[in-house]
This record gives sequence, C-alpha cells and structure tokens, in this order.
Amino acid sequence: MSKRVGESRADDRPWRRGPLVDAIKDKTSGFRVSVIPRRMQMFPFTAPTVPTTVEPYAADRELGVDFDTAWARKPSARAARTAIQKGLLMPALWVWTSPEVFGRDRFEHLDGPLIFAANHHSHLDTGMVLAALSARLRNKTIVAAAGDYFFDKRAKAIASALTLNAVPIERQKVSRRSTDQIATLLSGGWNLVIFPEGGRSPDGLGQEFKAGSTYLAVKCQCPIVPVYIDGTDVVFPKGASMPRRHGCTVTFGEPIVPTADDDPRRLAERLERAIDSLAEEVRSDWWTARRRAASGLTTSLRGEVDAASWRRQWDRNATSPNSTNRNQSKASSDWP
Repeated sequence: MSKRVGESRADDRPWRRGPLVDAIKDKTSGFRVSVIPRRMQMFPFTAPTVPTTVEPYAADRELGVDFDTAWARKPSARAARTAIQKGLLMPALWVWTSPEVFGRDRFEHLDGPLIFAANHHSHLDTGMVLAALSARLRNKTIVAAAGDYFFDKRAKAIASALTLNAVPIERQKVSRRSTDQIATLLSGGWNLVIFPEGGRSPDGLGQEFKAGSTYLAVKCQCPIVPVYIDGTDVVFPKGASMPRRHGCTVTFGEPIVPTADDDPRRLAERLERAIDSLAEEVRSDWWTARRRAASGLTTSLRGEVDAASWRRQWDRNATSPNSTNRNQSKASSDWP
C-alpha cells in the first residue's frame, strides 16, 4: 500500500507532521497535511536570556525546602499526630531504649518559645527529645529537618510533617526562606527541636556546631536549652538496618538566654561546651561536671579531630557513657 504524499510515520526522518509550514495537497484524495523538519520543532534551542537587573523566574517546587507544612499544624493534623506519637512512637522507643529523662525541671517554668538543641547520632534522636518533653510543650513543638533527606519524596515528606511536625530546612547552604519560616513560627509561640551538627555523626563522635540554631535564638530572642542524648548511637547508629535494645538517657541543661548583641558563632561554641558538660554530668555527677567546666577541663564530644582512627575510637569510648551513673535527683526522670 503506497503512502500518501505528506504523510509520515513516527520514525521517519527528518520530517514529522506539525504546524502549518508547507502545505502539500494530494490531488487524488484532496488530503491536505503540513510537514515541518523535525529539528525545527525544538525551537528555540536555548533558554531565553534574562536581564541582569531582573531575578530569574524560578518555577514553584513542591518538595525539599519548598514543601508546604502549614497543614500539619492545623487542629486535625495535631490531633492525629498526638495519637500517632502516644500510640506508636513513644511505646516503640520505650521497648528499644528503656529511656530515662533528667533535667526537665530546669526549663518547665519558662513560658515563652524555646529552642531545644541536641547532639545527633541517630534517627531516634528526634523522637527521644519529643517524647521527653511534657505534653504541654510537645504539642506546640516543630522539628527542623533536612529538606534534602526528609522531604525529597512526597510520601516521606507527608509522614515527616504529620508524625514529627517537621519543617524543611536547607542544610547545605544558608536559606533565607527556611530561616524566615522558622523565625515566624518561633515568634508565633512554637518551640523548636534542632540539631546544630547538621546531620548524624558518622563515627559516634561529635561534630562542629553550625550557627543556624543560635542565629535563630538571637534573632527571635528565644532561650536555647542544651540537650544531651546518650545511647541512641548504640540502638540505631547511622548506617544500621535494624535497631537493637540498649538503655538511653535524655539530659536537659540550663537554658542559655541570648542577648541582641550576641554573635551566633560564639554562642554556638558556648552551646557546644554546654552539651559537652552535660555528657560529663552523665559520666559522673552534677558537681564534678560543674567543677571540670569551671576549670576548663571538660572533655569535648568531638575528641581529637586530627587524631588517627584508633585514637578517635578511643575518644569515642571515653566520651560516650552508654550507661547511667548518676548521683543527682531523679525528680524529672519519668517518661511522659
């Protein structure tokens, strides 16, 4: 069967049916079609230029730091989150970690929004901090979560926002949109859980604290509560596929109240020293930890940064108690 003039198949080259460019009429059937060179269908070949004085238009995204989490703070979502946390999250943490909580009386008297800054070893850390808070604070707390990890897929983003009340942040670079969103929520009375290290420890030792949490504290004039989590690196460390049972503790420190003149980087160093001191408190007792902090002898959770691998492993064993050795009041050691 012969093909009519002007007709083409999908694999014909270089012609393809397209907009009217050159009309060809088959006198036999009166069939009228148009053809266009295939290469011309891709015109324009490059993206249009933008004047240097105009900001390029960015198409709206729906994932990452652009994921909208406002729906997760509505009454219906908050009720669902409370049921999930009390019915699933907290019982699971109890089974795997047998947790103990210390120092909650140090900040319970504060009314304003608080920033809870903790060391970070495991995916369990967020749940540990949330579960250690009283219901009054937990129900009004958001979690700063990495947009490139927890919000890279829609199902994961919805689960993170609903279960943990997570808000995406940019951890690879400074993002004004992320900080402004969290600052607005802090000004609206929401508490914040954040991990200044920016990610889980790859070897069980601490990492340098970034200034994002302290920048928010200075900007919004919110007290920062240092939090030391011990044991989650044993239960579910980075790279593990299954958790294993091990006792864990969550220790809250005295709130650090920033002033408008504080430098966020210096405040981050102060926050890191406060968490180091809480680790000393877990290893020994409150009085010994205070004495060592006053003498500048507190052991850093980062260990020897430039040391050999065997030395860093030694430091890890020295800085991680992984057992409760306490001579302090357990007035707030109950699990909510």
